[in-house]
Formats: sequence, C-alpha cells, structure tokens
Amino acid sequence: MILEGRVAVVTGAGSGIGLGGADIMAREGAAVVVSDRDGASAAAAAEAIRAAGGAAVAVTADVTDDAQLRALVDEALGRFGRIDILHSHAGVQVEGTLEQVESGGMDRSWQLNVRAHFELARLVMPVMRAQGKGSIIVTSSNSGVLYDREMIAYATTKHAVVAMCKQIALDYGKHNVRVNALCPGWVDTPFNDAFTRQMGGRDALLDYVATKIPMGRFASVEEIAEAVLFLASDRSSFMTGQALVVDGGECLG
Repeated sequence: MILEGRVAVVTGAGSGIGLGGADIMAREGAAVVVSDRDGASAAAAAEAIRAAGGAAVAVTADVTDDAQLRALVDEALGRFGRIDILHSHAGVQVEGTLEQVESGGMDRSWQLNVRAHFELARLVMPVMRAQGKGSIIVTSSNSGVLYDREMIAYATTKHAVVAMCKQIALDYGKHNVRVNALCPGWVDTPFNDAFTRQMGGRDALLDYVATKIPMGRFASVEEIAEAVLFLASDRSSFMTGQALVVDGGECLG
C-alpha cells in the first residue's frame, strides 16, 4: 500500500470526487479525516471506510468558517499526530455572465473556490514544513485552464486557484512540500447542476459530452480518484506547481 502510515485530510468528502479520493487513499493505507459540511454524509463515508478495513474519522466542517477549519486541522493532529496529505476539494458553481452574476455570487465563489483553499493550506503548511514533507492537492477544474461560456464566477475562481497553487509550490518547494491543482473535466455528479441549468437541461449536457469531448463520455469518480492518489503519493514525488488536467481531451478543442 503506497500510503501506509500517512494521514490525509479531505474536504467535501461526503460525496463525489471528495469521497472517491478519500476511499482510494484509505485503501492504499492512509488514515483519512473525512470532512464535509453535511455531517451525516461525512459520518457515512468514514463508516464505509472503516467497514472496508480502513482508518477514518468524520469531522463536520463548513470550509467558509475559519474557526471550523482550525478545528478540522486540530482534530486531525489530535487523532493522528501528523498531516501528510491535504485534498482541499470543497467548492461551488455559480453560473452566469458578468451582468447575470450578482456581487454576492462572485463573493460566494471566491470564498469557497479560492479563500477556503488558501486558509486550509495556510493552516497545514506549518505542520508539513516541520515534518519535512507533504502533498497539498487543491481541486480546480479544467475551467481553470480554459474558459466556459457564461460562467464568469466559476472560471475566474478556478483560474485563480491554479495560480495560487503555483505560487505556493514555488515558495515551499524548498521544504519538500508539493502543491498541485487537480483539474477534472466532466464527471457525472450533482455538482454539475449549475452547468446543467446554464446549458438548458440534462439532454443538452449529455449532447455536449457526447459531441464536444474527444473521448465522448463523462469521467467516472474512480478515474479522478486515481489522479488524486497519484498526486498524494510518492509516484508524483518530483511534481509540484502543476495543473493536472483529467478531462478526456476537452481542453484540446
């Protein structure tokens, strides 16, 4: 198991990509702190990991609340004494053009898609620096390397988080702390609800996936989880400051 003895903290881990990443890291030997603002979902995810023979604890945390983020980090350290991997995943989609998105929508996007990742990385960095090693993975999107029509808040914040990862990687590489952005394309989860509305419904989304993505399909959660595992493990030990795009070739078109 390639993560034996390591401790991972995952936000937004109650469902979708966050859950998939937590599961695969636990299967590979990591003790996982499963965090979600939905406490029941976090508890169910942690229980499923334990039932499969892994180690996990659940922590309810709203990533927009700094005090709850500090409590999350404190809980991880109190339980396991270290943090080797942070997958800061929780985020939000707000659809619309410049004139359609209200300032509050942009503020919410910035708070969830940029500031929360900044704050959590800031909290774990002293721990990883003292350990002399760590991997921080922040979920961006392929919208962080290309642009989506009528998605100004989402595309802006996802580009910003890629830039933030590169800057942190540059500053902390000397401490052997790696920081990379995970940039998934289309994965068939409820997170796509804003895109579905923006495109005009489920049928339009399915048509887009079938015709505009070179591989002609959605990614599975498990496929994105494999990318999480790669970034979390020593398989990517000389990789930092990168935006790892996993989108079936969409960004090529």
